[in-house]
Amino acid sequence: MCGIVGYVGKKEKKEILVDGLRELEYRGYDSAGIAIIDSRGLHSYKAVGKLVNLEEKSKEFSSKEFGVAIGHTRWATHGKPNELNAHPHLGKNSFVVHNGIIENYTILKDELKLEGFEFLSQTDTEVIVHLFEKNTINSLNKFEAFKSTISLLEGAYATLLITNDEPDSIFFAKNGSPMLIGFNGDDIYFASSDTAIIGKATSVYYLEDGEYGYAKDGKVTLFNSDGEQEFRTKPLSSNKLSAQKDGYRFFMEKEIYEQASVVSDTMMGRVLDETIKFEEIDDNFFNDINCIKICACGTSYHSALVSSYLFERVAKIRCEVEIASEFRYKEPLLTKDTLFITISQSGETADTLEALKMAKKAGLKSLAICNVDNSSIVRESDISLLTRAGVEKGVASTKAFATQTLLLWMLVLYTAERKDTISKDSLKDEIEALRKCSNALKVDNWLHDKIHRLSKRYLHGHGFFFIGRDIFFPLALEGALKLKEISYLHAEGYPAGEMKHGPIALADSELFTVALMPKNLLFDKIKSNVEELSARDTTILAISPEEFELADDYIKTRCSSHVMLEFFEMMVVTQLLALEISIRLGNDVDMPRNLAKSVTVE
Repeated sequence: MCGIVGYVGKKEKKEILVDGLRELEYRGYDSAGIAIIDSRGLHSYKAVGKLVNLEEKSKEFSSKEFGVAIGHTRWATHGKPNELNAHPHLGKNSFVVHNGIIENYTILKDELKLEGFEFLSQTDTEVIVHLFEKNTINSLNKFEAFKSTISLLEGAYATLLITNDEPDSIFFAKNGSPMLIGFNGDDIYFASSDTAIIGKATSVYYLEDGEYGYAKDGKVTLFNSDGEQEFRTKPLSSNKLSAQKDGYRFFMEKEIYEQASVVSDTMMGRVLDETIKFEEIDDNFFNDINCIKICACGTSYHSALVSSYLFERVAKIRCEVEIASEFRYKEPLLTKDTLFITISQSGETADTLEALKMAKKAGLKSLAICNVDNSSIVRESDISLLTRAGVEKGVASTKAFATQTLLLWMLVLYTAERKDTISKDSLKDEIEALRKCSNALKVDNWLHDKIHRLSKRYLHGHGFFFIGRDIFFPLALEGALKLKEISYLHAEGYPAGEMKHGPIALADSELFTVALMPKNLLFDKIKSNVEELSARDTTILAISPEEFELADDYIKTRCSSHVMLEFFEMMVVTQLLALEISIRLGNDVDMPRNLAKSVTVE
């Protein structure tokens, strides 16, 4: 998940690039770079880490004459986060930036090496610029060389290329990764998101997959597989906050919808055809590990609970989950054959950070799952795996939970493969399920409309039970947490089998029960538990692919072949339910009372 900015025009180009990258920095802060061609030639600056390092490195440079410019902020997928792997990548006299994954880059790279091309980086992106320069040898027309280049690329990409051989043009192509073009008079802008060009461009065109072309002389020429295309621009909002919401009522709503796309970023470069790959983890890292202990708070704790079932079931390794604020004061027994995993959206959660320091002091290996590179927890850990969820502005976490849970599932499979506890066929099935997660997380209009209509029935009463079994028990905890965070209604998550051991005493017609009833996991057991509640006149909202005749309300989910796909689909339903109830109650969904996004105190 990276950010791209481009510009063709006479304005000061470094400022345009840096301002745009600042708006996109949440998409990656492993490194950043810019490249500019003007009458003085090619100029390039790169820096590791956050954008401020690039600003410092390029502070003496300016380009106020006509020229072309491209910039990039990176989250590493291929190659470590260092200056050589930072974009833009240089050929002999051309620069390229790219988001996505070139799936056939190793084949292309080997062919180019045999022809004498030298590679400086470990990235897949560098093949684009070398392949382009190879194609220019056989073509006087630089755009035809670019067209030939993208025809050979397999995978997802949004790319911009500039060359000193045609210094007044930017070549562009889009397939699978977002990119748009902004216009203001003769000035032309490119970006991964419209927030990067708000206040600069006045109209915008959002590129479709398979479209490519060039910008030159204040004009964009656009092509697809059918040839040259006409296109219509849309007005670009001047309100940055409104534009950031992309037409949604709240950031939380937008972030629920974004889950279907951000999980692709989480998997990018990691989920391969027949294996799970983490470049961050050494092959021998798990050799002396016999136990996993996970420490987290809040929503992150719930994702940890989900993974504990999977680690023991699939990877056959003991997994214990601790609430960080409790772990710190219980005088825990820690042995050096334990891998200590911390999970935090921000990487600054105080209790989790202090728990990590305790584990390090005891000599344990440590691994962080986090959304923010260079955060305290990431810096303290031996290894960090970034969730790549992007900025989450809603205080009540949604896409952070989805990406944490997905990444932990991937880590389970990675561990199982190395400990030889999963067959090749089973791993292949799991990878196939992973690739279907985007569909499971997609919000259908009919679903959201139904939840909106149902929500008016759940505004009054004396509370909610969310119930589930196995991995759906942590999801019940998370569903209850989401509802109480933003609606201020009392909600509790329970293991469905525990209802008869006390909580069922609360059951009556004013108690709402949200029952998570997956087809692929203990369906008959939880059905029996829900029947017990129904017999006590509890109002039942059943979420299941199987109709439940005793339910007062029923939300039908798609019948999935894999239980994790059912999990993610039901997760979306619980998020939307909390959202719609809260909106009906007139609450500020994004900024609920008494809460903060990052808890940096005990």
